[in-house]
Amino acid sequence: MNIDFEKSGGLVPAIIQDARTAKVLMLGYMNREAYDKTLETRKVTFFSRSRQQLWVKGETSGNFLELVDIRVDCDNDTLLVQVNPVGPVCHTGTDTCWGDVNEGSPLLFLSELQDFINKRREEMPEGSYTTSLFRDGVNRMAQKVGEEALEACIEAVNGTDERLLYEASDMFYHLIVLLASKGLRIEQVAEELVTRHKPGWKKH
Repeated sequence: MNIDFEKSGGLVPAIIQDARTAKVLMLGYMNREAYDKTLETRKVTFFSRSRQQLWVKGETSGNFLELVDIRVDCDNDTLLVQVNPVGPVCHTGTDTCWGDVNEGSPLLFLSELQDFINKRREEMPEGSYTTSLFRDGVNRMAQKVGEEALEACIEAVNGTDERLLYEASDMFYHLIVLLASKGLRIEQVAEELVTRHKPGWKKH
């Protein structure tokens, strides 16, 4: 990675972003040494301009920023640092340095669930219900999607909202398992819906 530390006197801004929620958490600065230490320890390290020394975020509070990924911008002088935060990020006790609550949309969990199901498909651990579905094959998985969809419809007509949400959750889970068995992802379903929402889209 080519980072131009010299453009601004040896320091580059480091925008800290939660890897899961995509929320911007804080802004710090890194020099080459802080960048190298961040990569080495996998804990985000900054250069303190006021103290003129390195500091590991969380070394006093325990609220570390665990490194997920670092990217540099198109001018090679600003970093986007994706992290998993351990505890609140701001020294005031808030989740971010702007006082925001660090919560992502619950819809993001569908991607996490897909990742979990894909891992089950790769590892096939014994005793896992998801493993049993993959072993039973695509016909069984498709049948389960149909069964859960029917149960959701029944709850919508004759049941309660609570039971409808329960059965709809079962339906989504089994649908993601079915998609995973075909090498597809739930995000591709979302992309298809985005395409359908565009002006001029015609059903094929």
